[in-house]
Amino acid sequence: MTLADSIHHLINGAHRLLRIVTDDEAEASSAAVEAAMSLRWPVSAWTATIGIYDGAIGGGVPIPKTQNAGAALALLREVVLGRGEHAGNGPRLCLFLDISQHLLDEKLILRAWRELHHACSLQNPSGAGSTIVMIDHHDAAPPIVRSLAVTVEAPLPDDGQIEAIVRSALRGIARDLQPSGRTLKAGVSKSDAETLLGNFRGLTASQIRRVVREVTLADHEFSVDDLPAIILAKRKLFATDGVLEPVESPASLDSIGGMNVLKRWLKQREVTFGPEAKELGLLPPRGVLLLGVQGSGKSLCAKAIATAWGRPLMRLDAGALYDRYVGESEKRLRSALRQAEAMSPVVLWIDEIEKAFAGAASTSSDGGLSRRMFGSLLTWMQEHQEPVFLAATANDIEALPPELLRKGRFDEIFFVDLPGKLAREAILSIHLRKRKQTPQTFDLNHLVDASNGYSGAEIEQAILSALTQVMAERRPLDTQTLAQTLENSPPLSVTMRERMQQLRDWAKGRCVMADDPDN
Repeated sequence: MTLADSIHHLINGAHRLLRIVTDDEAEASSAAVEAAMSLRWPVSAWTATIGIYDGAIGGGVPIPKTQNAGAALALLREVVLGRGEHAGNGPRLCLFLDISQHLLDEKLILRAWRELHHACSLQNPSGAGSTIVMIDHHDAAPPIVRSLAVTVEAPLPDDGQIEAIVRSALRGIARDLQPSGRTLKAGVSKSDAETLLGNFRGLTASQIRRVVREVTLADHEFSVDDLPAIILAKRKLFATDGVLEPVESPASLDSIGGMNVLKRWLKQREVTFGPEAKELGLLPPRGVLLLGVQGSGKSLCAKAIATAWGRPLMRLDAGALYDRYVGESEKRLRSALRQAEAMSPVVLWIDEIEKAFAGAASTSSDGGLSRRMFGSLLTWMQEHQEPVFLAATANDIEALPPELLRKGRFDEIFFVDLPGKLAREAILSIHLRKRKQTPQTFDLNHLVDASNGYSGAEIEQAILSALTQVMAERRPLDTQTLAQTLENSPPLSVTMRERMQQLRDWAKGRCVMADDPDN
């Protein structure tokens, strides 16, 4: 169902007030006008800069002296009731753009708004009354507006709609090029088209159009060669949003040392993605919780999941969710989760989830915001249908709300401990090769012993530090220098021994070890 369909359906259901909170005002306005046209209703639109104008034609001569919100509301009340020189016959759509802040700031304007809403309800109680549609860029609104309004979510385009939007955008570009005598090349195979269109998932219609124009006008061609440019443009859009961030994952699981139990678990779950599993009633996994000490590789585990299953990895920045406006934080969370669903199949990574919802485990001073946000996340985890796999990491188990650890929230809870002997050897080899060193020229057994108690991140940092030292001294890296560097920098397992042992003791019997015990 499109946004226009949703608005049409709600109007037919005798709803007199609809709210759409979106950054894409043009798309929402077009949907509201489309719904009104399908009902053969006139549209009286208002903005603070123009006043009241004919929304059906998107312009015309505005009604003078109606830029003030209070004056506009009072006049539309008379119009709805069939009074005055601007009155018309039958119901109409009253479309307001960014009026919520005016209602918050001025009591008299809120009074005028209530009278217009009352007039819309009185016009014909049987269901033919006028309807108010409010489109705002943030969710702040007076309590009376919230209680009376039906919030309409602007859905993201599905695969069929994405194809139609891209085709329409390409036709528009071709028309624009005609006066200059240039032509647009847009021939792609079916498989290439599926790849290209799949990378538009999660974008709004207007964002898709902008990306198509950006990548096509550079060379007047739309082909599979534009895929890197599409991905880059999409990354920029997500960076602007600030909540969901695309993350690069390793090209191969071979670039991740240890984690053998987790790797086997991921390999086994691959079979649940096929049609045979579906026939047997096997559902794909929905998520894992990764507990462990700092620097032990929990973030790398999240990347390993995306690598193993060949899915894009999106990190949810919980810090960017919180907003000073009441209700805006919840809206951002819902929007981010809805966007992740639209991009599915995808791995959604929430790093240090205990900090993201810090007030959810106890009474907090944020007015219950953390608990509401956490409740929204739990509901989504339980009910979402799209193939979005949640990979959550945590360092402090005491800060986690008990509801999160209940069986059924996650498919499995893994404990990521410090790497064992075999894992440390693999980690040393991986990071040495990454820095153009040959592992075979080092005494790896000695380095494995020297790095006992070190996390993967600490081993990598030691290699970087040792390389910096030998470059300054203009000599090659050797075993002795690297071992000395490790010895000079005590690991976290030494400086925070008691706390780490407490975490290990808690994990026994409660979690699955991410690596083999003898590794």
